[in-house]
Amino acid sequence: MKYNSLFRTEAFKGKVVMVTGGGSGIGRCAAHELAALGASVIITGRKQEKLDQVAAEIQEDGGSVRTMICDIREDGQVKDTISQIVSEFGRIHGLFNNAGGQFPSALDSISANGFDAVVRNNLLGTFLMMREVYNQSMRQHGGAIVNMSAIITNGMPGMGHSGAARAGVENLTKTAALEWAKSGVRVNAVAPGWIMSSGMDTYKGDFRAMIPMLASKSPLKRLGTESEISSVACFLLSDAAAYVSGVTVPVDGAATLCSPIYPLADHQNSEPFNGFHRAFIPEVLKESQ
Repeated sequence: MKYNSLFRTEAFKGKVVMVTGGGSGIGRCAAHELAALGASVIITGRKQEKLDQVAAEIQEDGGSVRTMICDIREDGQVKDTISQIVSEFGRIHGLFNNAGGQFPSALDSISANGFDAVVRNNLLGTFLMMREVYNQSMRQHGGAIVNMSAIITNGMPGMGHSGAARAGVENLTKTAALEWAKSGVRVNAVAPGWIMSSGMDTYKGDFRAMIPMLASKSPLKRLGTESEISSVACFLLSDAAAYVSGVTVPVDGAATLCSPIYPLADHQNSEPFNGFHRAFIPEVLKESQ
């Protein structure tokens, strides 16, 4: 079996595309889809073992992939990583700035170090990757960048540090779209809602207990799939989105439109798209079945 993308098979043929945080979750899925569409994919992360596992999967499926260790929070590492990629491949056509992470906590319980760590991971790291890909490749050759955000419309209770960082990412996306348009660079973001991803298994306690109940809070009465995020990211990276720049695309099943005065009907009328042949259900959802 191979990735069942809706895009034409060679949509990214001859393109070099980076996926940060490509060792798991949405990044793993997007790396698979891009490789299936002909891209030469570079996946980065902090753990070589996870990257190697994803690379082995992509190679088994016939795709082209390269792994590189890079901590996106470290300026020097980011510069060196991008320099090496440009040296080896000549240029970078696309960047899916997917890497990030957070932990649940009320605002009054977040330490200064905890807040700083999440902002460095989700905002500073996103900026450093954008800046270096632009300075070392896209300023001269053009390209497309897709940043990872989150649904922050009504704040982000329980994860205020991540919400603040993601709001920064969305503003950064708009600024870069304006400043870098002169170089033929498009910059957009994708904002996932509640997605069935391996990241769900990292949460503990009360937050973990809440996860199985999330589907009932969505108008579509289900969680999203990794493929449903990857397909949007691939579109924004593709030539078909050549006139799309400076926007954040929410992929949340209309959850942000919910109102306490409008009851959600129970139904089973929303069919998920799952083109990822290697997708799996997070353990936290298996436990609730």
